[in-house]
Amino acid sequence: MTIHQAYQQLLFQLFEIYDDSEAHTIADWVMEHITEWKRIDRIVNKEFSLSAQKQERLEKYTKELRAHRPVQYVLGEAWFAGMKFYVNEKVLIPRPETEELVEWIVKEVASSEWRVASKNKVGSEQLAASTITTNDPQLITHNSQLSIIDIGTGSGCIPIALKKKLPQAEITAIDVCSEALSIAVENAVSNETEIDFKLLDFLDRNKWNEPGQFDIIVSNPPYVKSSEANEMRRGVLDFEPSLALFVPDDDALIFYKQIADFALTHLKPCGMIFMEINEALGNETVALFKEKKITNVELKKDIQGKNRMVKAVL
Repeated sequence: MTIHQAYQQLLFQLFEIYDDSEAHTIADWVMEHITEWKRIDRIVNKEFSLSAQKQERLEKYTKELRAHRPVQYVLGEAWFAGMKFYVNEKVLIPRPETEELVEWIVKEVASSEWRVASKNKVGSEQLAASTITTNDPQLITHNSQLSIIDIGTGSGCIPIALKKKLPQAEITAIDVCSEALSIAVENAVSNETEIDFKLLDFLDRNKWNEPGQFDIIVSNPPYVKSSEANEMRRGVLDFEPSLALFVPDDDALIFYKQIADFALTHLKPCGMIFMEINEALGNETVALFKEKKITNVELKKDIQGKNRMVKAVL
């Protein structure tokens, strides 16, 4: 079987369960993974024969994809902020809207002109020169005291992406699932970032004495109401971890209540909170934080025009 024949066969199978655009995207991704060739190279070498071993892998992948298993789990990889992450069914698949949350944090840190002395006690002139600008690819050069905590880290995509953008920041990431945390550690190592990972049940307030004080709290917590499950794709429902997705209808903001209270005792003065939210609960989420006397709250739409993110300043 040639590369071209394999691609066409896979595409034909995917057309039955995906729209044309998504089928082409998945087929290209799978063929690149199998052949280790980019699309242009596969076109040039379309008559190149696949080995028997690679044909077996293609058959295996095709069977899993037709069972609606997400391609990221099939291949064991997902891309986020230009980096490759290992994923399996123990962690959510990183999504583009979460990338937007990371970029918002970086921009807000930059616009805040945070000037934090390094461990080497940077002088006043050097400190002024270290003001963050969005044009600086490293963004922060003297911010060793900038501390961030990611609540419910999953694959580790948020803290790892932030560490790449804010390399001197001290970042802590917590999760209740030990298997998810193992994957996050693996991703931090493969992407050459140093994150302080902790196994911690955030809903257990007795554990709150373990983390310290932070300048930024970020979270993409579970926020899908149980009643919304029928609106979700089969691949999400059947394969992504329900623990990281769903909250009870009668307490849909449970994690946001906890985050607000945690911020009151663990966020430094003028510290910031960034969260991904349920698009249907934007106003309720904002109201919750205002009720907690965290009044500087902003609701932000994602690139799809959905209420997807909230920022609050203590």
